[in-house]
Amino acid sequence: MATFKNLAISDAAQFIAEKKPVILDCRDVKDYRAGHLENAMHLHEKLRDSLIQKGEKEQPFLIYCYHGHASEHVAEMFSDFGFKEVYSLNEGYTGWQAHHKL
Repeated sequence: MATFKNLAISDAAQFIAEKKPVILDCRDVKDYRAGHLENAMHLHEKLRDSLIQKGEKEQPFLIYCYHGHASEHVAEMFSDFGFKEVYSLNEGYTGWQAHHKL
């Protein structure tokens, strides 16, 4: 059975550059609009359902939230639906900001 992996903040930029994953932000829309990773999509219910039904299961996915906890649950759900390469960003957007000093 497939499962998600955790991705360290220090490895994230290289991972994004090399793998070109679908990037999903599962924070609330207000915080997404205030700032998010480049090319990230806000994961709302319609997008989630569409990806589960029609998403490319072989495409890498990187999912993040505020601190890296809620994104683990979302990543696990995508893995359970058969997505092969799903990652949750350790430390979430807060960690990304601190690491990249945004």
